[in-house]
Amino acid sequence: MGIRSLLAKPFAAFIVARHKKTDQDPVGYQLRLLKNLTVKAAQTVFGKEHGFAGIASQEDYATQVPLRDYEALRPWIDRMTAGEADVLWPGKPAYLAKTSGTTSGVKYIPLSKESVPYHIAGARDALMFYIHETGRAGFLDKKLIFLSGSPALEEKNGLLVGRLSGIVNHHVPALLRSNQLPTEKTNRIDDWEQKLDAIIDETLGQPMGLISGIPPWVQMYFDRVKERTGKKAGEAFAEFSVFVYGGVNFEPYRRQLEESIGRKVDSVELFPASEGFFAFQDRQGKPGMRLLLNAGIYYEFVPQEDIGKPNPRRLHIGQVEKGQVYSLIITNNAGLWGYEIGDLVEFVSLKPHRVVVAGRVSHFISAFGEHVIGTEVEQAMHYALGLFPDVQVTEFTVAPLVINPDGLPHHQWLIEFAQRPHNAPAFARAINERMVKLNIYYKDLQVGNILEPLQVVALPAGTFAAYMRTQGKLGGQNKVPRLANDRKLADALLALST
Repeated sequence: MGIRSLLAKPFAAFIVARHKKTDQDPVGYQLRLLKNLTVKAAQTVFGKEHGFAGIASQEDYATQVPLRDYEALRPWIDRMTAGEADVLWPGKPAYLAKTSGTTSGVKYIPLSKESVPYHIAGARDALMFYIHETGRAGFLDKKLIFLSGSPALEEKNGLLVGRLSGIVNHHVPALLRSNQLPTEKTNRIDDWEQKLDAIIDETLGQPMGLISGIPPWVQMYFDRVKERTGKKAGEAFAEFSVFVYGGVNFEPYRRQLEESIGRKVDSVELFPASEGFFAFQDRQGKPGMRLLLNAGIYYEFVPQEDIGKPNPRRLHIGQVEKGQVYSLIITNNAGLWGYEIGDLVEFVSLKPHRVVVAGRVSHFISAFGEHVIGTEVEQAMHYALGLFPDVQVTEFTVAPLVINPDGLPHHQWLIEFAQRPHNAPAFARAINERMVKLNIYYKDLQVGNILEPLQVVALPAGTFAAYMRTQGKLGGQNKVPRLANDRKLADALLALST
């Protein structure tokens, strides 16, 4: 046993105990955090304009600070990115995390000296929970692969700007940096495919214990490993034992990834974003990620039926219900106040609070009033894959086909298969059967002959990668939208497949 794994077990016990203290009074902890945040920022531009000095309760906060998305908060963000101090948070940001939005173009999310450590601690604590539960810490003595964005930073008005994964890379603890791959030189390669080849050059032949990344890009890495060696990843990396992932639901990719590995490995799911590290999987084999109530973030939750209303209900952690879907609202220690991050979450446990990501607020299909969300299409796909164990899906997205010259409108599922179903119509029926059980509106539209059952369109291998390449989003932390209410993505994919 190496020094890292030897020290990790008592440290893991300490970390788990510290998190469980929060479970004893989650409401009190969150409300005290809100008070601390508003007190600290009371003399900022935003704090003065919103009367932070007079906020004494969650109700006061909800009254004085309206919900805002990035565009609504942008007047203050623009002042901050121009180099002005004490706008949203005391002083200037430590970093600006550069992200791309669907409606806002490039977005700059502030990271403060107080918030950055929580991004590091979230990933660390996820591994500590895994070690505490399983007793397996040996992977820490091996090499660790992180498939992430470039750590290259640029300057904007005296502020350091970069991708979140690249910023975090600068803060990897020294104890782990010595066994981290790829090297910084390789990580700085901009072109994803060139970078992937360089990563393979560096990692093949190494004793790899952990691999981390977004599932579709990890799959591409495994495919290249097999092309290079003729071996599955589990054989090429005999000591690979833990897969850490986030950003997308793992289930649609699970079968192909497991096939590419060739044997079972444990997995740990994370829920990070530029705005904060929200949750991580704290137990093996069970759904849900522990919501981090001690990570510098005060949470509010807008019930799904209130989204878009002028005065939606804003619930705190003590008011949420199991099985309900909410829009996640955050207030953090970097200056985001009543911020709509655009993610939908569903609570699967309240003691402790665990969530699953149900999709994006902006990613839905409601061309006919069905309001299908991401979690429903992913559950339907998972159901169909369970009935067709030989089928492997590389990637998929769903869009409405409103004008159908051959019949009624329907939902079009564009799927890139690694292994196609032998009975394609039966596979499509299985997905449709699950969808009508998951969504009553979708069922009623079919029963009423307004929609016909969904249609599956099989795309050639490499179509999704080709699309992401055209968008300059191949690799890294970029994700394909699971569904949309328009046909922009669907039509682009179909054009590339002909």
